[in-house]
Order: sequence, then structure tokens, then C-alpha cells
Amino acid sequence: MLLQGKTVIVSGVGAGLGHRVAETVVRDGGNAVLGARTEANLAKSAAEIDPEGRHTALRATDITDEAQCEALAALAVERFGGIDAVVHVAAWDSYFGGLEDADFATWQGVLDVNLLGTLRMTRACLPALKEGGGSVVLIGTQSAVAAPSQVRQAAYAASKGALTSAMYSLARELGPHRIRVNTVLPGWMWGPPVQAYVQFTAHTENVPEDEVLARLTERMALPELATDGDVAEAAVFLASDRARAITGQQLLVNAGELMR
Repeated sequence: MLLQGKTVIVSGVGAGLGHRVAETVVRDGGNAVLGARTEANLAKSAAEIDPEGRHTALRATDITDEAQCEALAALAVERFGGIDAVVHVAAWDSYFGGLEDADFATWQGVLDVNLLGTLRMTRACLPALKEGGGSVVLIGTQSAVAAPSQVRQAAYAASKGALTSAMYSLARELGPHRIRVNTVLPGWMWGPPVQAYVQFTAHTENVPEDEVLARLTERMALPELATDGDVAEAAVFLASDRARAITGQQLLVNAGELMR
């Protein structure tokens, strides 16, 4: 029960990683405060995770809106008495391309969500986190440090790379308040987005899905992809007191595809 009695805000709760993080928080004894833009998705996740509603609360939240970030933080304090950790899953990861075909207006939107939105949500939680210390867990991406050959997501990678760089400054700034700041870097992660990629590629190339999946796993030290659940476990560990002396660190969860 890593999070017994702890309250954790989870942004970006949908069908994939955000749901898994919130689910793992509750499983490990914590209270999960769910935020995302679509309230119906939040309600569905909360009902599956916590049917009696004793350990979850939710509010529709767009992290590009500072007032909405503050409202989500206030909900956590009002419902459960404080905030012990925040796990930032919310991200814009659906824009693909590189430099030559870049729409820089869209790049600015990606940065506003992935970098500034995460910082807005973190700042909204600071008053409560300062009460007793706590943890900020950023969800980054392996593509910020090693671009994959299969897809181009330059804007996403750049925004997450900037967020990881900001982590070092945040860890120094917030450390005196006993607030830790760390980043989980997933690689290929078996969940709804990668499942969709495998299905689309298999259909486009007229090959079995297992063949597409094998192309991904052949580069892994472990012969399988990490899952949403694996990344959630790492995030919850960093949110917990078991990681009390860990701050300013990056943790790759990638089945050994990239080793550093």
C-alpha cells in the first residue's frame, strides 16, 4: 500500500495511461483526483476504479486554463484535505511530422499543453504540496532523448524534452519545501495508442499485427513491450514515500530498448 492515505492528482485521465495511474493510486491505498477535458471519460474511469466513490473525485480540466488547474487543486484539498502528489499524464501527442512540414502554430499549441500546461498544473498544486512536502511526477517520452525511426513527432518530443529540462530547475527550487520532481520516460508502451498504431500499420501494409509488433519488440532487451500498467507502477513508486530521496531524475520504462 505505497500510497496509504495519500491524495494524488492525476491529469489526462482517459482510456490509457491516465486511467492506469489513477487505478494504481487507489489500489495502493490512495485517493485519486482525476482531471481531463472530457467529463464523461473521467466519470467512466472513476466508476471503474472506485464504484463507491470513496477514493476518487473528478473535475473537467483543461490544463491550458490556469483557473481550471486551480479548481482541480482546490477540489483535492476540499474533498481529501490536501495534495501529496501530482502525476502529469495530460499531453498533446497526436500531432505528427518533422521540421520541413511543421505548422509552427500547432507547435505552439503542443508546447502550451505539454510544457506550460504541466507547469500551470504544478503551480496550482504548490500551496497544498508545501504543507507537508510531496512529489511531482512528469510523464515524458523516450523520443525526447532518442527519436524513433518509425514515426516523427518532433513537436511532441521537443515539448517533452523542454519539460524534462525544466524538471532540474523545479527539483532545485522546490526541494527546500520537501517537494520532489522526477520524470518517467516511456518508450513504446502497449496501450490504446500503440494498439491503434499496430492495427493501422498492419492494415496499411497488409501484414499480420504480430509482424508489426515483432518489429518493435526485436529492439528490446526484454522480449515484450512495456505496458501502460508498467509505466503507472513507476509513476506511483516515484509519487510514494519509498522514493523520498529521489529527485531530479529520469526513469526509462522501455523494456530495455534504450539504456543510459
